[in-house]
Amino acid sequence: MIQADSDIPVFEMDKFAVCVLASGSRGNSIYLTDGSTSLLVDAGLSGSEIERRFSLRGINPGDIDGIIVSHEHSDHIQGVGVLSRRYNIPVYINPETSKASSARMGTVDLIRHFECGFPFTLKTLSVHPFSISHDAADPSGFIISKNGVKVGIATDLGIASSLVKEHLKCCDLLVLEANHDLDMLNNGPYPWHLKQRVKGRGGHLSNQDSKKILSQIIHPGLKHVILAHLSETNNMPQKAEAEVAPLLAPHDIQLHVAGQNQPGELIYL
Repeated sequence: MIQADSDIPVFEMDKFAVCVLASGSRGNSIYLTDGSTSLLVDAGLSGSEIERRFSLRGINPGDIDGIIVSHEHSDHIQGVGVLSRRYNIPVYINPETSKASSARMGTVDLIRHFECGFPFTLKTLSVHPFSISHDAADPSGFIISKNGVKVGIATDLGIASSLVKEHLKCCDLLVLEANHDLDMLNNGPYPWHLKQRVKGRGGHLSNQDSKKILSQIIHPGLKHVILAHLSETNNMPQKAEAEVAPLLAPHDIQLHVAGQNQPGELIYL
């Protein structure tokens, strides 16, 4: 079991903390804890790489109480089976995603099924999964909350329906997709059919889409926005930030851009 480096600060107990361990087409994983319950949303890197990133942020993998799976694409499930078997971590997944994921995850004994639209409790945290539009079996976004503090996670979605936006209202922190810059995608190296897939209803949100959604759900209690799942080919952090920052700055909302190669900071709520 990997131990944290001695110079890493101790977690602030009883505070909700969020850390994007990785975000992008090569792997996605988000860590959340309230000091009592710790979980991952997706584990799309190898088990050893997730362990390495745990160590960088002082996270003990043996303390993870559950892995929640959003959908079956490999950049979201690559390390799920390995971590579940290695640390006896239950995997929370809906039935259709479970069927579609079984070959990649391997044998997982600790499966807990959920259904989109039906909240469930994972120890001290409340999890509300909701359906999103993506080219997967039954993809999910999530609202994870405790004592009125809410974290919304919505990546890998081609459109944000009225229902999705309703779920994302009133969150303290949002992890929202900003996959591509439209000009970069249109003028980039992807073949035509892949460009259409990315822009389609089952694809990914652009920087401009993210800004529009945020303009519709912004509220005084929103403290942090993390732009996630940026394409390394069709986007740049500077472009995503430049698109969204002018909207958030007047409201004193902190903007973060999640990366692929290193874990983000721990954000306390």
